[in-house]
Amino acid sequence: MSKMLSKRIERLDYPIRKYNALARSLEEKGEKVIYLNVGDPLKYDFRTPRELIEEVYHAMMEGHNYYASSEGVRELQEAISFKEKTWNDVEIEPRNVLVTSGVSEGINALFAALVNEGDKIVIPDPSYPLYISFADFYNARKVFYPALEDQGWIPDTDKLRSLLDKGTKFLVLNNPHNPTGAVYPARIIKEILDIAAENDIPVVSDEIYDALVFDGEFVSAAKVASPDNIIIDLNGFSKTFLATGWRLGYIYLKGPEEKIMQIRSGILNFLMTRLSAVTPMQVALARFARKSPHHLEELKRRLNERRLYTYKRLNEIPGFHMPVAPHGAFYAFPRVDLRMSDEEFAKELLVQEKVFVVYGSGFGEKGRNHVRLVFLPPIELLDEAFKRIERFMRKNLNA
Repeated sequence: MSKMLSKRIERLDYPIRKYNALARSLEEKGEKVIYLNVGDPLKYDFRTPRELIEEVYHAMMEGHNYYASSEGVRELQEAISFKEKTWNDVEIEPRNVLVTSGVSEGINALFAALVNEGDKIVIPDPSYPLYISFADFYNARKVFYPALEDQGWIPDTDKLRSLLDKGTKFLVLNNPHNPTGAVYPARIIKEILDIAAENDIPVVSDEIYDALVFDGEFVSAAKVASPDNIIIDLNGFSKTFLATGWRLGYIYLKGPEEKIMQIRSGILNFLMTRLSAVTPMQVALARFARKSPHHLEELKRRLNERRLYTYKRLNEIPGFHMPVAPHGAFYAFPRVDLRMSDEEFAKELLVQEKVFVVYGSGFGEKGRNHVRLVFLPPIELLDEAFKRIERFMRKNLNA
């Protein structure tokens, strides 16, 4: 890499988009690429609710086109507090809500505010890649706690307990889980929170897929937390409100007041450097989030149909194994048996069959020999993708 660039930037890696340039080059040659790599419903046949789009128009016409406060528009902070109470039975103070430009910025702000070089953070294995990348970017010490694949990717709490100590800066909990689609039972979440409280460790709970649960029940970490727990919750509007390109997320804090105020201050110091999230989108979502989410029922119905079809078809393909269907979000994370690495598999599948999936090792060591794919496309497109994958597997299994 050029000597002009920082060593820090060399540490960043985002496997989900790593082969975008290759996919584009194939399309420029006239190939039809099926994208199963990015979790964006709007790239397929889902649409942002019309009422929400109209709210943005009204907000703009009313003159809400200025810089907002760095912590967010007050009305949106209040609407998020209302949403968390009505959706997840969690009581939070609006002043403890910080609006971010997507959860991605929230993760960056969290690391920037809390992590010094060499600090220990404990994250799931497999894990959403930004937790890995930002840990590397800020030169933190990553410690992974494993999930148990044969039990539906539920965290191994005994192993987790052995990894935590009072020197741990924070623990990451991701539920519903990306990339596996696991949904954690309340008893598992409570056990993890109790372990964290024993060591006075903040819990970062990423709950962006909270309303997209098909089997079981979503339980927010803040709902079952003890008064001693420090909860840093990450959530947003991209997935459940079908507004991915609007880039609006939020952080809320719950726990002992003196501790969460310190964390709030640190995160806000970072957020002030980018001024504010987009104002008219905030105003629109403040109004829309207080209404009944009528679009969710149809969204979940369509996703569930595609989820069940994906689970069935993947287990019919030679060399693919997925013992438990994903319970939430919109990802499948099957194991793949081939005489090549999972990254080689993903690249060759794209080159040979024009199907774009993400290699599992990009999500951590437990992801090795797996791939992540979305079940967002219509079933006809999923069917075409699975036919191509099956053709690739049969050809390479017999090679």
